[in-house]
Amino acid sequence: MSLLYVFFVVLLLSLSNYPYVAAINQTQFFTLAKKSLSGDSLAYWDVTGAKNVCSYTGIGCNKKGYVVKIDVSGWSLSGRFPEDVCSYLPELRVLRLGHNNFQGGFPDSITNCSLLEELDMSFCYLTGSLPDFSQMTSLRTLDMSYNLFTGEFPMSVTNLTNLEVLNFNENGEFNLWQLPENISALTKIKIMILTTCMMRGPIPASIGNMTSLVDLELTGNFLVGHIPAELGLLKNLQKLELYYNQLDGDIPEELGNLTELTELDMSVNKLRGNVPESICRLPKLEVLQLYNNSLSGEIPSVLGNSTTLTMLSLYDNHLTGQVPRNLGGSSPMILFDLSENQLSGELPREICNGGKLIYFLVLENMFSGELPESYGKCESLLRFRVSDNNLEGSIPEGILGLPHVSIIDLAYNRLNGPIAKAIGNAKNLSELFIQNNQISGVLPPEISQAFNLVKIDLSNNLLSGPIPSEIGNLRNLNLLGLQANKFNSSIPTSLSSLKSLNVLDLSNNLLMGSIPESLCELLPNSMNFSNNLLSGPIPASFIKGGLVESFSGNPGLCAPVYLNSSDSKFPMCSQTYNRKKINCIWVIGVSVGIVIVGIVLLIKRWFSKERAMMDHEETLSSSFCSYDVKSYHRLSFDQREIVEALVDKNIVGHGGSGTVYKIELSNGEVVAVKKLWSPKTKDCASEDQLVLNKELKTEVETLGNIRHKNIVKLYCYFSNLDSSLLVYEYMPNGNLWDALHRGKVLLDWPTRHKIALGVAQGLAYLHHDLLSPIIHRDIKSTNILLDINYQPKVADFGIAKVLQARGGKDSTTTVIAGTYGYLAPEYAYSSKATTKCDVYSFGVVLMELITGKKPVEEEFGENKNIIYWVSTKVETKEGAMEVLDKQASGSFKDEMIRVLRIAIACTCRTPTLRPTMNEVVQLLTEADPSRFDSCKLSNKTKETENVTKTKNPHDS
Repeated sequence: MSLLYVFFVVLLLSLSNYPYVAAINQTQFFTLAKKSLSGDSLAYWDVTGAKNVCSYTGIGCNKKGYVVKIDVSGWSLSGRFPEDVCSYLPELRVLRLGHNNFQGGFPDSITNCSLLEELDMSFCYLTGSLPDFSQMTSLRTLDMSYNLFTGEFPMSVTNLTNLEVLNFNENGEFNLWQLPENISALTKIKIMILTTCMMRGPIPASIGNMTSLVDLELTGNFLVGHIPAELGLLKNLQKLELYYNQLDGDIPEELGNLTELTELDMSVNKLRGNVPESICRLPKLEVLQLYNNSLSGEIPSVLGNSTTLTMLSLYDNHLTGQVPRNLGGSSPMILFDLSENQLSGELPREICNGGKLIYFLVLENMFSGELPESYGKCESLLRFRVSDNNLEGSIPEGILGLPHVSIIDLAYNRLNGPIAKAIGNAKNLSELFIQNNQISGVLPPEISQAFNLVKIDLSNNLLSGPIPSEIGNLRNLNLLGLQANKFNSSIPTSLSSLKSLNVLDLSNNLLMGSIPESLCELLPNSMNFSNNLLSGPIPASFIKGGLVESFSGNPGLCAPVYLNSSDSKFPMCSQTYNRKKINCIWVIGVSVGIVIVGIVLLIKRWFSKERAMMDHEETLSSSFCSYDVKSYHRLSFDQREIVEALVDKNIVGHGGSGTVYKIELSNGEVVAVKKLWSPKTKDCASEDQLVLNKELKTEVETLGNIRHKNIVKLYCYFSNLDSSLLVYEYMPNGNLWDALHRGKVLLDWPTRHKIALGVAQGLAYLHHDLLSPIIHRDIKSTNILLDINYQPKVADFGIAKVLQARGGKDSTTTVIAGTYGYLAPEYAYSSKATTKCDVYSFGVVLMELITGKKPVEEEFGENKNIIYWVSTKVETKEGAMEVLDKQASGSFKDEMIRVLRIAIACTCRTPTLRPTMNEVVQLLTEADPSRFDSCKLSNKTKETENVTKTKNPHDS
C-alpha cells in the first residue's frame, strides 16, 4: 500500500513539472539546431536563454507555451536537420523546411511526429529513399516536391486518410511505379500533384471517388490507356492536368460534368476523336490546351459563347472546318494557337475584344478571306503569325504598327497592296516576314524607325522603287531578304553599317549601278546580288571570298583579276580598275605587317607572365602562413594533407582563375583542388590575411551553399596571405570539351542528351529556384564536368553574380565576363548580363553536343561561329542532317534534330525570344531518346516551328 502511494506521489510530481521539463527540451532542440545547421537567419534564435523560444522568428506556440510550428522555409539553411525533433517538441503540428540546402536524405525520425499536420520539405533537393509514412496519421499536407529521392515511391501515403494536399512534383528519380486503385482511400484530399515522378500504367478509375479533389496534376509521366470517364465525377475539380503522357483514345464526354473546372490541359498525348462539345460548354473554363494530339473534326461552335476562356491551344492536331465566328467576342483571350491543323474559312474577327491577346498563332492552315481590320487594334499582341494560309487582300495598317508586337509573320499567303508607313510605330518588332505574297509599292523609309528589327524577309513580292538607305540604321539586323522583287535603284552604301548582318539577298531585282566597296566589310556573310542590272568591277574581296556566283546574271559586271574558265562569264576590267587593286594590296600588306608585329609582342609578354606565375608558385610552397578553413560539407581530411599534395605531378589542368590539382587522400577519397592567388603582404598576421579577392569570394558565396545534383559540390575553402584553395568533388571523366573535341571518349547520343538535360536542370535551378537568382555568365563546355557515370556538373562560378533584384527574370549585372564563341551578342554590346545570356551560351553548348564541332572553327569562315554555320545549313532537311555528328547520330537523327531546334531557339539573337531554362528543361525532357519515340518539340505556349522549313524562319 505504501509503495503504491509513493508511486502516485512521484507520478503527480512529475506531471506537475511537465511544463518545466518541456521548456528545457524545447531550448535544447534549438541549441542543437544552431549547432547542426548554418545560415544567417539562425541569428534570430537566441539560445542563451534571454528569450522564450516562443518569441523566436519562425516559431509558433500554443497557449501553454509548447512549440507547435516551425517555419524556416526560404532561410537558405545548410547542414543536417536535427533528428528526433518530436522528442524535443512533442506538440509539433506544422514543420515547414522548404527552399533550404539540407544535406543527405529525409530525416526518418520525423515519421515519429504522430501529431504533425503539415510537412513541407519542398525545394530541398534531398536524396536517398523515403520511409514509411504510415504513423503520421494526422498529416493534412505533405509536400515533397523538387527533391531527388530514389527507390520505391512511398505507397504508405495511401494510409494517410486525413491528407488534403499531396505534392510530389519533380521527383524524377523514383523507380517506375503505378498509381494504385486504393489511392481513392484519400477521400479528404483536395490537391494531388504527382508530376514528373516516373509514374506509369493507367489512371485508375477509382480516382473518381476522390470527390474532394480541387487540383489533380499527373503530368510528365508515362501514363497509358484511356482517360477514365469516372473523372467526370470529381464535381469540385478546378484544375486537371494530364499533359506529357502517352494517353490514347477519346476524350470522355463526362468531363463536361466538371462544372467547377477552370483549367484543362491534356496536351502531348495520343488522344484522338473530336473535341467534346460538353467540355466547350463548361461555364468557368479559362484554359483549354489539347495541342500535340491526333484530334479531328471541328471546333464546337459553342466555344464561341464562352465568357471565361483566356487560353486556347489546339495546335498540331487534325482539326477541320471553320473556327467559331464569335470566338473571343465575350472572353478576355490571352493565348490563341490553332497552328498546324486543316482549319478553313475566315479568321475570327472578335478575338481581340478582351484587349489582352498576346499570342495569335494560326500558321499552317487553310484560312481564307482578308485580315480583319480589328486586328490592327490588338495593341497587347506580342506575336502575330498567320503564315502558310490562303489569306488575301491588303495588310491592315494597324497590324504593321502594333506597338508591342515582336513577330509579324504573314508569309506564304496571297496578300497584296503596300507596306504602310505605320511600320515605323512597331518599336518592339524584331522579326518581319511577308515573303511569298503579292505586296507592291515602295518599301517605306519609316521601316528604319522599327529599330529593334533583327530579321526582315520581303522576298518574292512586287515591291519596286529604291531600297531605302535608312535601312542602314537598323544596327541589329541579322537577315535582309529582298530578293525576287522589282527594286530598281542602286545598292545603298548604308548597308555596310549593318555589322550584325549574316544574310543579305538582293537577287532577282532590277538594281543598277556599281557594287559599293564598303560592302566588303560585311564579308564573309551570305550575300546574293545575282540577276540584276549591276555594272562595273566586282570588288576583289568578294572574289577572294568565293562569292563570284553571287553576281551571276549581271552582264555589266567585270572582274578586276583574272578568273578561271568556270568564271569566265565576267570579262576583265580596264587598266584603271587593276591599278586600284594594286593600291588595295599595298594597304592590306601594311596592315598584315602591323598585325604580325603585334602578335610577336603579345607572345613575348605572355611568356613573361608565365615565368612570373611559376616563380609565384615556388614562393607559395615555402610559405609558413596557416590557412583559415571554411567548410560546407562534413570533412574527413585536414588542411595539411591538402597543402602537402599541391605538387606539380598532381596538376590536371589550368582554369581561368587558377591551377587545378587531383589529390588522392589517405582515406581513399579523391578531391579536386583549385589554387588561386591573393596579393602578398609582408606580415602573415595582417588583417588582410583572410580577405579573399573579389572573384574568389563570389565563387565561394554562390557555390558553397548550393545543393543540386548538377552543380559541382564545393567541400570547403582554405585561405591565407599567399593563396586560396577551393576543394571540390573530383570528376573522373574531366570536362565536356575534352570529351567532345580531344577524342578522349566517344559519347553516343543518349549520353549527350543526358549531359544536356543535366546542365539545363542545373541552370534552371540557378535561375528559377533560388530566392536570389544566379547568372553563371561563363557557361561553356570546359566548365561542364562529368562524373563517373557522365552525369554533368556545372562548375566555375568565379564570375557568377547573385542578382540583387529578387525574382527578376531579366535582372542584370554589369561586370563583363564570358568566353568568345559562347558570349551572347547583347552582352558583348552592353556588358549587361541577364539569365538569357546563360540561355544563349547553353545553346552553343547544345550545338557542340549535336555537331561535335567547336564554337569557332576555320571552316565557319573568318569572324563566324557555330551559330552562323548551323543557320546556313538548316534551310533544307538535307542540310540539317549534315550538321549532325556522324559519330553520334546513327539511329538518333530525329531526336538530334529536335534538340537542334532547341539550340536554335536558345541562340536567337533577340534575348526576349529565347526560352527560359525551365522551358528548356521541359523541351529536353520531351526530346529524351529513351522516352517518346514520336514526340515532337513543343511546350505549353510553343509556336510550331520546323527548323528545316524555309517558310518558317523564326528563330533560325
